[in-house]
Amino acid sequence: MKRLPLLASLVLTVWLVPSNAAHAADPPPFWAPTIPAAPTPTPRTSSPPSWSSPSYSGPSASAHAAAPSDSTFASDVSIALRVVERYWSARIVGFRPVSRIVPYRIDGEVMCGTQPIPTQNAAYCPVGDFIAYDVNWSEDVYQKLGDAFVFYLLGHEYGHAIQQRLGINYQFTIYQELQADCFAGAYIGDSIKVGDFTLEDGDLDELKSGLFSVADPEGEPWFKEGAHGSAAERTGAFFDGYEQSLDACDMPSTYHG
Repeated sequence: MKRLPLLASLVLTVWLVPSNAAHAADPPPFWAPTIPAAPTPTPRTSSPPSWSSPSYSGPSASAHAAAPSDSTFASDVSIALRVVERYWSARIVGFRPVSRIVPYRIDGEVMCGTQPIPTQNAAYCPVGDFIAYDVNWSEDVYQKLGDAFVFYLLGHEYGHAIQQRLGINYQFTIYQELQADCFAGAYIGDSIKVGDFTLEDGDLDELKSGLFSVADPEGEPWFKEGAHGSAAERTGAFFDGYEQSLDACDMPSTYHG
């Protein structure tokens, strides 16, 4: 996925899995499920629709030449965060970026309130309003699944920060997670439409593969605390936002876009 450089501050965000040991005053956190070592099989019940590359016109050749010459993980993280902040600042009156981005490498190196953030995760932490990510895990995902999925991952976690700002708090975790998937899809799809991102061959396949990889195990109860959604549900929520923008994401009445 090619990107145009944008002027904006860089920040990251993190969500934690609720724990019975968490302090009562701590808002419930949400974790992205760990990507399994082996490829996740296609669910027996359903599969995501076949998606073709959109016909949006991207930046000109000269604009491509102005983009960063390397496509390293650090460069893509920086650009993705700049674009996601630009995206939400144009859609929420009085938008406030997250306080900071916190990379880490070991369990417990970063705390969200009273809860240590485990490795192999990226999460938004409402206590302190920051995003944290395991550098080793994230780079491994980047190498295995491709650069496009990193843009989804950061968009998803930033989606939780947006939920916090808009006061969105569903009864069941799965709704919180699927809306964050929809937010990520809207941010990526809308950014392609205006030329902030240019879709490359294989990017949509990378996104679909990544969404399948982070889906809940088949048969996982939808009402289980910490549930994120099946492969079909996660791909459906993401591509609803990708194609229909925030109109598909159940935005609250307090939203002013």
